[in-house]
Amino acid sequence: MRTSPSQFDKRITLQYPTIAKDAMGSPVTTWNDTATVWAKKTTHRSDEAVQAMATTGIQVHNFRIQFRTDVKSSWRIKQGNAYFAIIGPPIEVIDGVMKYLDITVKEAK
Repeated sequence: MRTSPSQFDKRITLQYPTIAKDAMGSPVTTWNDTATVWAKKTTHRSDEAVQAMATTGIQVHNFRIQFRTDVKSSWRIKQGNAYFAIIGPPIEVIDGVMKYLDITVKEAK
């Protein structure tokens, strides 16, 4: 099934990490916006896990965006107030004559 432009209905921000130092000289990861793009979001699964003796919900999603060459698996995605860790290398997808990038992410709740 081909992806329709109208399915790109989520606005997301691609962010990349940089390492800075805090006042004590300890490394701190800061996140920088690189681009805000339209995306199609699909949920693959939603699981529960026990971490540190607490039940945690984990959702795995896919964001499909227009193809770009700069997205790395060390980046993350911001959608509204939610942050998603990229959990695999972005995958190039050719759908007819259009080229997209599929990015698999996880969100911990």
